[in-house]
Amino acid sequence: MFVRRMRASLRGWGGVGAMAVGCVLALALVLLLPLTQSHGEDGDGDQGPGGQGFATGRQAKADSCVDSQAQNDTWSPSSADGTTIDAIKARTGAKRKLIVGVDQNSYRWGYRNPNNSGAELEGFDIDLVHRIAQDILGDPNAVQFKAIPTSQRIPAIQDGRVDMVVRTMTINCDRLKDVAFSAPYFKTGQQVLAPKSSSITGYNSTLAHKKICTAAGSTAYAKLDADKKSGKLVASADISTTVPSQLDCLVRLQLGEVDAVVTDGALAASQAAQDPTVELKGAAFTTEYYGVAMKQDATDLVRRVNQILVDYRADGWQASYDKWLSATLGTDSSASKPPAPQYLRTS
Repeated sequence: MFVRRMRASLRGWGGVGAMAVGCVLALALVLLLPLTQSHGEDGDGDQGPGGQGFATGRQAKADSCVDSQAQNDTWSPSSADGTTIDAIKARTGAKRKLIVGVDQNSYRWGYRNPNNSGAELEGFDIDLVHRIAQDILGDPNAVQFKAIPTSQRIPAIQDGRVDMVVRTMTINCDRLKDVAFSAPYFKTGQQVLAPKSSSITGYNSTLAHKKICTAAGSTAYAKLDADKKSGKLVASADISTTVPSQLDCLVRLQLGEVDAVVTDGALAASQAAQDPTVELKGAAFTTEYYGVAMKQDATDLVRRVNQILVDYRADGWQASYDKWLSATLGTDSSASKPPAPQYLRTS
């Protein structure tokens, strides 16, 4: 059974099983990997994303935050430059780039296509990054990509290693205590991924005595942990397996080390497209929104990204969805496009 399943998985999408195993080893060695598109690294004396010049306005600590409304806890749009954007524009030469934390292993979101001779990053999140770079720096390719695992997204922002993270990152109250978010650019929810032959039918009692994999620091793990403590998740479900990045869970599933994966439905659908031996089980059991994450005091950058998103929703979002996600999520994008944003912060 194991051999047949692995053979089947390796036939899926360019041998993604083998590629994913390599990704696990790479992530174990490297927590933050500058990608080659920028052809450069931060140097001593250069003003990086954590340097001087951030705006003084601060995102609220979300003490009275409610997760169902967290996506609205953001600044109103503005095209004006400020100290954060000025610092980005002040970078010179080859370093005049937007520094962005992304994924390089999430199929159709942020990944290196092995069939692309240039091995450049592609996907829905990557399209948005290029749009932001075009608006701020006048060049869609003025980007230094940094690959970061799920668990390092917030530290990378707080430590100033990146200007922003565009990496299927859910907006919620806990994260608003540490970073600022843009308005949402995608709507999704947690779902269960398991082998087609599995007796698991969804997020229900069929998870009893099953090993479930989630990414460390993910909303999936937080949900499972809370539900297990409250009794909403069957007590015998084993949620102890956590990994640095969600793709590692697919590898664990392929190796037979876990029985199921819980992750965002949008990502789970892409993983199912990579491996024809697995499938989504049951409907989404949460509602979540992806946002662009930035430093809390980078108010001018948050407002600029929100203005970019206003324009992008009208011209660009649908084309990117059709190109990258329609094959896995369906041609009707209405369930994935977030509602018109509300802005709780205007001054």
